[in-house]
Amino acid sequence: MSLLFDLADLKVDKSVLFEEIDHTKVEPSKVIFQPIPNSSQAFALNTRAHYTLYHGARGPGKTITQIMRFRLRVGMGYGAFWRGVIFDREYKNLSDIVAQGKRFLLAFGDGCRFLSSASEFKFVWPTGEELLLRHAKTLEDYENFHGHEYPFIGFNELTKHPTPDLHDKLLSTNRSSFDPERDTPKATDKTGKFVIGEDGEVKYLTANGKPLPPIPLEVFSTTNPSGPGHNWVKRRFINVAPDGVMVRRTQLIFNPKTRQEEPFTLTQVAIFGSYKENPYLDPKYVAELNSISDPNLKAAWLQGSWDVMAGGALDDLWNRECHIIPRFTVPENWPIDRAFDWGSTAPFSVGWFTVANGEEVTLPNGAKWTPVAGSIIQIAEWYGSEEIGSNKGLKMSSGDIAKGINKIEEALVAYKFIHKLPSPGPADNQITQMLQEGVDTLAKSMSDEGVEWIASDKSKGSRVVGLQLMRDRLDNSLKCEKSGFYVMNNCIATIEILPTLARDDKNPQDVDSEQEDHIWDMIRYRILKDGSRAAHKDLKMGYYLR
Repeated sequence: MSLLFDLADLKVDKSVLFEEIDHTKVEPSKVIFQPIPNSSQAFALNTRAHYTLYHGARGPGKTITQIMRFRLRVGMGYGAFWRGVIFDREYKNLSDIVAQGKRFLLAFGDGCRFLSSASEFKFVWPTGEELLLRHAKTLEDYENFHGHEYPFIGFNELTKHPTPDLHDKLLSTNRSSFDPERDTPKATDKTGKFVIGEDGEVKYLTANGKPLPPIPLEVFSTTNPSGPGHNWVKRRFINVAPDGVMVRRTQLIFNPKTRQEEPFTLTQVAIFGSYKENPYLDPKYVAELNSISDPNLKAAWLQGSWDVMAGGALDDLWNRECHIIPRFTVPENWPIDRAFDWGSTAPFSVGWFTVANGEEVTLPNGAKWTPVAGSIIQIAEWYGSEEIGSNKGLKMSSGDIAKGINKIEEALVAYKFIHKLPSPGPADNQITQMLQEGVDTLAKSMSDEGVEWIASDKSKGSRVVGLQLMRDRLDNSLKCEKSGFYVMNNCIATIEILPTLARDDKNPQDVDSEQEDHIWDMIRYRILKDGSRAAHKDLKMGYYLR
């Protein structure tokens, strides 16, 4: 059975989508809102999935579609049981939802009001329905909603969430206590007694006298491709199936109603929208989108492309054809070292690097390549994560990580990708901290396994300097002048995460540290080693480092 009902099941005329709900107060010929025929907007309003992600380019009307998805069930008899909430990370970003909600919802003339006080901030109906607008940014914010009941949940610009953690916790409020037989309004006579039908059953205040269907649980999110949560949203909703194809995930659960374990299927679907579908857009708006000079931003806003990251820290300079190179054997006289960012519950990241000396190398396809002397090339990686985009670490001990590093380096030599074991490189200085009296530091545990490190530059301003040095190197690679930065094509996690890094909203000269930035931190330590005030200094991290 579908978790959502088709518009036909609800006896809604698709050409006049909401007219029947307000027939007592709205002229029969007056249509308050009508989705663009045969458009993504119409499909998004009618999906039968539990979770609908409406994504794509700018201009198809994603926000009003989200609002109207909730409005579809107002006035059907569910009353206060039909309660929804739309989340954004920032309070200020709710203003467009408020504006569009006032424009359309109040026009139905069914008594809908917007309560603007900070404690309320919601649309309400005389029949009891409510649509709340809320901001939630941190995991701690979830406590403000714990135990709540929202049959409808919406997330505005889902990729604003750097990780899925808060999103997933808030989904626990997507529930309903509505019981069709108990809670559907019943018909009564003048004396207040229930009306009994010919079949001997109580009649309900519905068109057919029967109880309403169970309330469907819906999650309806909107997003563009850009944002710090680009990777996890792409993996969960975009990569799993083509647009419009239902994804089903079946699991065995204990059903409290039947008191036994049963298979239950959750469904999701992604719907792509484009400005090209919207005949009401001003041509000037389209012309402005076409005039965007940044190719990544243009691809994101005009095409809704998930293969680029718009407005990020590095995406305007990142070029796959230039910065990603086929894996080749590192020349024997090129130096090799590694860098490390610690993580346990969050991912750790190890990267191996070489520095070109100006000589020519032969690529696997026989082509010759001569990187500018001083260019840094990432030759291997180990990303300690459950899954790219999850921001979940493997919870490995520092000693086990060191053992893994040794095995990887031995394999790199054995398979002749490198000719010698790497030298110690910069690591997250956190590993030198004494967490407990009498217990070895993380660095000491790794040193005991033969894995040594030097200090990373984490001095004041080093984050901003590191980002600028990286941007300079990427630009140098594009111009084929001065020392650049390159990544071998076997470094899958780096290639996926690096170009999607988002800038910090409060400090655009830095990377947003709330996103999955562990690979970037590791690379930044290595970039700073060769390009900052700490360059070429053998910074000792403790007596046990040699």
